[in-house]
Amino acid sequence: MNMLLPNDVFGLVKTNIDAHTLGISTVSNLLRQCGYKTVISNKIISNAVENIRRLNNFGILKKWIYENEITNIGFSFRLDPQSGKEYFLEIFYQLKNNNMFTKDGGKINSIFFAGLPETCNLIKQSLKEIIVCFPGDESPHDCLTLLGVPLEKVTDELLSGNNYDKERINFAKNIIDNGEYIKTFPKNQSNYSNYGLKTDSVIERIINANKNNTLPLIRSHVGPYNDNRIDAINQFVDWTEQLAKSGFLDILSIGTSQLSQSNFNEDWHDMPNGGGVPINNPHEFDMIWKAARPMLVRTYAGTKNVQQLASIYEKHLFNAWHALSFWWFCELDGRGENKLLENLKQHFETVEYIASISKPLEANVPHHFSFRGGDDVTYILSVYLTAKLAKIKGIKYFIVQNMLNTPKHTWGIQDLAKSRVILKLIKNLENNNFKVYFQTRAGLDYFSPDYEKAKVQLAAVTALMDDIEPYNENNPEIVHVVNYSEAINLADPVIINESIKITLFSLEQYRKLRKTNKIEDMTHNNEVNIRYMELLEETTDAINFLEKNISNLYTPEGFFKIFYDGYLNVPFLIDNECIYSNATKHQTQIINGSVKTVDDLGNIYSTTKRFENIYENSKI
Repeated sequence: MNMLLPNDVFGLVKTNIDAHTLGISTVSNLLRQCGYKTVISNKIISNAVENIRRLNNFGILKKWIYENEITNIGFSFRLDPQSGKEYFLEIFYQLKNNNMFTKDGGKINSIFFAGLPETCNLIKQSLKEIIVCFPGDESPHDCLTLLGVPLEKVTDELLSGNNYDKERINFAKNIIDNGEYIKTFPKNQSNYSNYGLKTDSVIERIINANKNNTLPLIRSHVGPYNDNRIDAINQFVDWTEQLAKSGFLDILSIGTSQLSQSNFNEDWHDMPNGGGVPINNPHEFDMIWKAARPMLVRTYAGTKNVQQLASIYEKHLFNAWHALSFWWFCELDGRGENKLLENLKQHFETVEYIASISKPLEANVPHHFSFRGGDDVTYILSVYLTAKLAKIKGIKYFIVQNMLNTPKHTWGIQDLAKSRVILKLIKNLENNNFKVYFQTRAGLDYFSPDYEKAKVQLAAVTALMDDIEPYNENNPEIVHVVNYSEAINLADPVIINESIKITLFSLEQYRKLRKTNKIEDMTHNNEVNIRYMELLEETTDAINFLEKNISNLYTPEGFFKIFYDGYLNVPFLIDNECIYSNATKHQTQIINGSVKTVDDLGNIYSTTKRFENIYENSKI
């Protein structure tokens, strides 16, 4: 790729069928930090490229390119490789045949693709032209170099790393190179009377494991893809039976399809599935629960009729816990059709339902802000607000989901500080009627498409999880194991079990090293503690400000207002209609491995000052 010019503009495009936006947001963030303008496709453009041969659709894309003065265009597709290749080739040849490239007199200097490694290979095999492809294993430096960004525009923060992260990688590499992890056996969690029955619960399993020193419980997200719906269901049932028999997995998290979440028990006709297990009636949940014995089972919340679907999960899956996304899985991210306020109302009603049946609630929230450029305070604040709401509504058990490595260039010391502040603030809410449990996981786009590198990363992030509370061997209570094949393929039972073995063995070995003083005691790490105090003070001030100045904060209207007014910062939200321009107007930047809000000159913009300005402007 040729070296970029200062006025180059990047257009980043995806299809509507692919719900993945994190990679686009990451690339957009990197380019913006280097001073380049980026434009992300809206729903109209995404629909046009999904059906580029349809009459007028190329004209829609062409108009978008010219109106935004786009000089470099990238296409992202993280689903089926053959489909990804076909989508990209259609776009490429439409641009070429219409003389849109600069060598033919057009505006486009370069075109590039980001997707699965297999898709990248198929595209390279199909085209004689040199196409830059991103299979997902790139460092910030690699990514920017491939895009043609001059080195002098790349900030030191994007090039340098952190010693703590390097030490964890060295630890993890020894684990994988040694190979002893493969001999790991599953933990026995079965010594209580309700084990595996309809009356079993994640709380009882945690309490039992705590007594027997067999924490953490292990959760994994599972879901094969198959074009044939019935074959997909049958394969998933078979996988479920294999996982139940192996005994490594405590909580089976069903990776349902987008249609299962948005159009359950409806006639799907020819609607695109978008990946995942296409479950579409309660009977299929019955089959899965039976196949899963003695595992606990849980699944995604719906994107409409949220409470009704939650009650179906209870009746047919005995759902281990419910996970609600509040601001997300609606119009904001294209995962559902609900408008934001309606989505919040349905979620609040569902919280009351969950409280009435004494089931745990997980806030599937903070990482969705990070996916869209949210700063570290927004990450912490969003999960705290949902935790306090849960307590107010009578939830007895609250599961804190904490996604590490998000964005994937975050430093480990920053993750430790964020995690400790979350635990400090939310555990302060605990009393006899409200108990908090901690669940950690690796980042969604953290893993390399190289399996051996990904295994090392899995072991390294396991060490990071254990350093959150270094001397508490019963924390985290739940580890959501993201399988090492995440960047390439959906994990089958063999990969899932191997991923769990890596996690359990790494945890055991890391704790042995700590006890013999062979690793740094991160309890007293100065960088972590300084950042912890900064985040604790800034987030506490933010909470106090909102509770003082936003009437009815813990209501759907209150949650809507703080998003609409811009208190929760999401600069990379795809909002081409500018409905939520207050939420997207303040940029963020990765600074020493943390994510901070900055002003137009790139100076750090404190949360307190930003909130005061928002409040004053809202009164005008």
